[in-house]
Amino acid sequence: MHPQHGIHTIDTGFVRPRFDAAYLIVEQGRGAFIDCGTRHAVPRLLAALSEAGLTPAAVDWLILTHVHLDHAGGAGELMKHLPQARLVVHPRGARHMIDPSQLWAGASAVYGEAVMEQAYGRLEPVAPERIVEAPDGHQVELAGRVLHCLDTPGHARHHLAVHDAQAGVCFTGDTFGLSYRELDSSAGPFILPTTTPVQFDPAALHASIERLLGLKPAAMYLTHYGRVEQVESLAAELHRLIDAMVELARGHDGRPDRHAALCKALADLYAQRAEAHGWTRGREALQAILGMDIELNAQGLEVWLDQTRRHTP
Repeated sequence: MHPQHGIHTIDTGFVRPRFDAAYLIVEQGRGAFIDCGTRHAVPRLLAALSEAGLTPAAVDWLILTHVHLDHAGGAGELMKHLPQARLVVHPRGARHMIDPSQLWAGASAVYGEAVMEQAYGRLEPVAPERIVEAPDGHQVELAGRVLHCLDTPGHARHHLAVHDAQAGVCFTGDTFGLSYRELDSSAGPFILPTTTPVQFDPAALHASIERLLGLKPAAMYLTHYGRVEQVESLAAELHRLIDAMVELARGHDGRPDRHAALCKALADLYAQRAEAHGWTRGREALQAILGMDIELNAQGLEVWLDQTRRHTP
């Protein structure tokens, strides 16, 4: 299938098929990657380049929406294969690309070294002179095609989205939620916010979604997963669900079984929304798809609750 506007969707192979995407934009024989998945995804990215008729030397940019490892874990390894490329990242994320040891240590403390090696692969540093910090409004030029970097916090404080005005689309990382293709129905795509630890901020996320919507894009390209249209109705659902998830979190605060109870409440909420959307395969099958997201969303909501309590006089 011929890619729209030279945008190629690459399945990085992380977790399961159609879970984690990176993108390749091709313009007049030059290329830019947006996100790259884990180290294990690098062969897939290089294969996608070849399939698009490009050599590694034709890649000018690797743009990271943020430095979470499912988006950026392979950045250092990929950059070794791209002799002309520079890496574009939010100013708050640049230091983690130069020295990824803190990223590795933080994730290893949660998952353990063996799981980290298997799931993500070792993190490689990127030379500082190859890194471009992208504050709000920064422009990246790809053979005359301008890609605008927008500061879009809410999921993470170091998150940027990319507006491709020529194509009339946005690459949203995790700001515009997640939408798995298995959950599509005759009503269109199903969508959820992602509140993973540790920097969820509901007010900022609402504002970032509205900012992207204000650009009037024809489609959003999500890391999880792929191109979605119907952006206005999806944004409205994201706003509703952010508020509902915050309300559930507050309602479960202080309970001794807070985490387990919040996971169950989120599972119930998502099942209700999915069934209303046309999901007919039952809650067990839904849990198989959303189980990891339920766990991480609950953790992120709890971190937010605890931070909010500490900052409330």
